[in-house]
Parts: sequence; structure tokens; C-alpha cells
Amino acid sequence: MTLALLLAAYLLGSIPTSYIVGRVARGIDLREHGSGNLGATNAFRVLGWRLAVPVLVVDVAKGWAPAHFFPIWDGPGAPEWALAYGAAAVLGHAYSVWVGFRGGKGVATGAGVFLALAPVAVLAGFAVWVLLVLATRIVSVASIAAALVVPVAVLLTRGSGPVLWLAIALAVFILYSHRANVRRLLRGEEHRLGRTTGGGR
Repeated sequence: MTLALLLAAYLLGSIPTSYIVGRVARGIDLREHGSGNLGATNAFRVLGWRLAVPVLVVDVAKGWAPAHFFPIWDGPGAPEWALAYGAAAVLGHAYSVWVGFRGGKGVATGAGVFLALAPVAVLAGFAVWVLLVLATRIVSVASIAAALVVPVAVLLTRGSGPVLWLAIALAVFILYSHRANVRRLLRGEEHRLGRTTGGGR
């Protein structure tokens, strides 16, 4: 049962939301537009906010649902598997089997996972994300900062333990997925909201 749910978590996470919306609503492959990323930020840049908001909501839900529901379905002693189900969903989002193992950068789906596991930490990360987007208009800066804030918030609100280690692992993964953005930031070439291509979720 557990292995089946791990696979289901990956497949749920791997649903390429922005790709589907781009194809259905505009007849385009989002991998060939903007930054080429299949996350909500590139959907916002290319498709506009009306289509990007549903993409964001679904991408968050892809992380929340496995972390929240799958341990319940897995029976007694399963709560610790919520971490594994959440991680599988994030990997599915970032490396979707349906679109050549390409996807988003894990921020929205990771936020969904921690919305189920540590909602206060997610609120802290979201507050930082909003403040930095407003201040810099650079989504990659906001996303990286929010990812780094979440483990600190988990430590302060829940103490050490498996959830903290998952938060640290997710922060490292998000830093890795934003490595091209970091290089552009160091060169002073990172794109801001309201302009063409750039980084994001």
C-alpha cells in the first residue's frame, strides 16, 4: 500500500498543470515560451494572472493532498510517511514523467506539502515571499528567501525532528533548482516581474 501511495504521490505531483493550461487555453507549449519553466511564475509571465492563479492553486494542492490524505489512507503508524509522500509529490512536479521529466522548481508544491505539515511555517515563508516580490519584483529572490525561512520557522514552532529535516532538504532542492537564477543574479541580469523571461516556481 505504501509503495503504491508513493507512486501515486509522484504521479499526482507530476501533473504538468501549466503545460495543460497553456495547451488548452492558448494552444502553446509553455516550455517554448518565457523561461521555459513549467511553474506558476512562467505561467504568469506568458499566460497572464487569470490563468496563472489556477495553476498556482493546483500546484499547491498537488503537494498538500498527498501529505494530508495519504497517511490517513495508509493505516496506523503511517503519519511519518507524510514526509515521503510530500517529497515524492515535489519530485513529480520538478521532474514530470509526462513532459520529458521537466517541470517547475518545487516552490508551490513544496508550500503545499508544508501547508499540511507545518502551516505556521508556510505562513512565515509566504509573508517573506510577498514582501520581497513587492520590494524587488524578482520572484527567484523571493522564492529562495522563503525556502530558507521555512526551516527556521519549523525549528521555532515545532523544534527539531523529521519535519525540520524535510524543510532543510526542500530548501536545498529549491536552491539547486534556482541555480541558473542565482548565476543571473550575480551578474545583475535576473529578470523582474513585468518583463520577459525569468525565474520562478
